[in-house]
Amino acid sequence: MTTPPPDPVDRFYAAVRAIARFWLWFFLKSVDVRHPERVPVGGPVVLCINHPNNLIDSLLVGAVLPRKVHYLATASLFRNPLMARFLSASGVIPVYRRQDDPDKMDRNAETFAACFAAFDRGRLVAIYPEGTTHAEARVQRIKTGAARIALGYAAERPGALTLVPVGLNFEARKSFRGRVLVAFGEPIPVTPYLDTFREDPVKAVDALTRSIQWGMEAQVVHVERIDATELVRAVDEIYRSELARQLEEERGLAQRQIDPVRLARSIVDAVNHFKEREPARVESLWQQIQRYRALLATYRVRDDAVQARLRRRPTRQRIQSGWVAVAGFPFFAYGAVVNGLPYLIPRWLARRVARKETDYATTRFLAGVVAIPVFWGLEIWIVGRLTGPATALLFALSLPLSGLIAYRYLRGAGRLRGQLRLGALALTRSHAARRIVAERQALLAELDRAKADYLAATRGSSF
Repeated sequence: MTTPPPDPVDRFYAAVRAIARFWLWFFLKSVDVRHPERVPVGGPVVLCINHPNNLIDSLLVGAVLPRKVHYLATASLFRNPLMARFLSASGVIPVYRRQDDPDKMDRNAETFAACFAAFDRGRLVAIYPEGTTHAEARVQRIKTGAARIALGYAAERPGALTLVPVGLNFEARKSFRGRVLVAFGEPIPVTPYLDTFREDPVKAVDALTRSIQWGMEAQVVHVERIDATELVRAVDEIYRSELARQLEEERGLAQRQIDPVRLARSIVDAVNHFKEREPARVESLWQQIQRYRALLATYRVRDDAVQARLRRRPTRQRIQSGWVAVAGFPFFAYGAVVNGLPYLIPRWLARRVARKETDYATTRFLAGVVAIPVFWGLEIWIVGRLTGPATALLFALSLPLSGLIAYRYLRGAGRLRGQLRLGALALTRSHAARRIVAERQALLAELDRAKADYLAATRGSSF
């Protein structure tokens, strides 16, 4: 069987994707892609994607795939004529949701027809089966639309359509320069459901929907129970860096070789294991975490400062870091002055405008896309007017590099400030500082014991 030719990428879409790739590179520390080869280079494909971060999700998937992606998006976005023209030019297909247009649900037949027409042309269609964006560390119960579209098309053309589950994992959803993993799962065969679909469509749709749900969950850090979410997050914050350090020492791995998503998923599996078998132990661990957090809040100390105190670096390294901090201050000052407003204004705007946590990153991203060129252009123009074009060119080249230096320096200064606060506490109230450190040591010891017991019980599971 010959491979179908890929759907051609038009110039408008290619330009939009190039712009998106640049800004994603600028705003994100890294975008890791796992198994993109599972998406065929040609022929009809439907992607089923989780939806943790609003518009950023579509930009990411479109940026990492060479093919043109035709997204299904709520028809409410097409109400603005200018936006409707942009979305249509980008290949977006409107879908009519009951909560948006309850009187237009009959028009969903148009959505199915548009998807089938796209498949006939060998195109790739992307769907968010959860129906809405959300901030939970799990795949919500998905809607049946993706399964109905897949089965409806496959019933007419068996074997032609490829269905691929996709997982988007954000290390820190709201943070600037965060890490993201885009994971493509094994294609889910649709043909085995067709016999049932012809006899009982509802049963077949439900069965395929469950398979899609499982396929998506396998590609993300999925917390099955809502009440476990906070515990998983707390253990992840306190213990993941310790797990990474143990892997570096035990297996000789470099930091970049350690998969943070795999570590996070292992923590989820371990928490679920103990909640089912030793709920009293889980409750005790949660109370211990709460005591430690209460101590941090009481004395206004950060966990990373306590962690740094437990891992005191050699004197030579501390002196070297001190000299780097002193020598780097002028570069930080320059970068902060010329990049301060385009960095702070989008963050301020996102805090004021974003109504949901999942809107924050998109609002900040879009505001930054506007603010950075505007402020940089204005600054370059001022420098050019005052000193001439040669100096303006050097100034323009310095802007992105100085901004990244200032950001890294600022983060390092934040960590240093936390360590100084803990050091001051150790001088003025030594018993409190010792208690905080001892509480974290006890917590790490308990987590180490839990890790050992989990590995022994599961035999083959690993962090």
